[in-house]
Amino acid sequence: MSDLITPVIGLIGGSGLYDIPGLQDREWKRVESPWGEASDEILHGRLGDVQVRFLPRHGRGHPTPPSALNYRANIDAMKRAGCTELLSLSAVGSLNEELPPGHFVIVDQFIDRTFAREKSFFETGCVGHVSVAHPVCSRLGDALEASAVSLGLPVTRGGTYLVMEGPQFSTKAESLLYRQWGCSVIGMTNMPEAKLAREAELCYATVAMVTDFDCWHPDHEAVTVDQVVKVLFSNADKARALVADVVPRLGAKRGPCEAGCDRALEYALITAPEKRDPVLMAKLDVVAGRVLGR
Repeated sequence: MSDLITPVIGLIGGSGLYDIPGLQDREWKRVESPWGEASDEILHGRLGDVQVRFLPRHGRGHPTPPSALNYRANIDAMKRAGCTELLSLSAVGSLNEELPPGHFVIVDQFIDRTFAREKSFFETGCVGHVSVAHPVCSRLGDALEASAVSLGLPVTRGGTYLVMEGPQFSTKAESLLYRQWGCSVIGMTNMPEAKLAREAELCYATVAMVTDFDCWHPDHEAVTVDQVVKVLFSNADKARALVADVVPRLGAKRGPCEAGCDRALEYALITAPEKRDPVLMAKLDVVAGRVLGR
């Protein structure tokens, strides 16, 4: 059927994903975005018959800190590269004794505590209000859970990711507060990434890879980069195996997303067409082109 979608799987993550097992036809390509420079070129390739795109979130060699990332350019560039789904892999600290270092969490909720980042594609000239009540695509979450279980990975389905501004790690008081809020993990990168993916009508899911207990834990009173990197590298093989297993699960042609992610803008735009800024409209051509002509 002509209305079926051929998925292109986008991956956003760190250096451990550069060498995805079985990735063929590898080519790094610069994707221009009207929102500025993305973090890096995008690695194009395929796993079997499934097209894959990989963006190093911080750039190769990790030159860019979380607050300086151009999240809008990253999401826009991935959609321009053809992505229909985005899988985000992120290193996090654990706020729960039952989620030790080496554990994977398929996140289903976020609390956004960032304050220094551009969080929306919609500005003066075109106002849009998009629901992020359920910020993760349940269909992608199901596939990630199935892959993790089949590989025997230590995984928990569901949990709240507290996104802090950084780049410093938490104070102990902050860490204890976020535990009282019922948060599962803490990190610095997945907001506004998840919000922007929803605005771009991309299916999105996060795998949070625990590298440490945050400083609330008596054994981790001071989190250090050395601790994080040590576990990060031990997680890398698991992350690559997870990607290699989940991509084929998501690669079959499909209809509209059952969770509605690809129709998130259906009733979101509130600015009257005659009041919309044509310059902003041009920048939104890929992100919101499906609904701009209405």
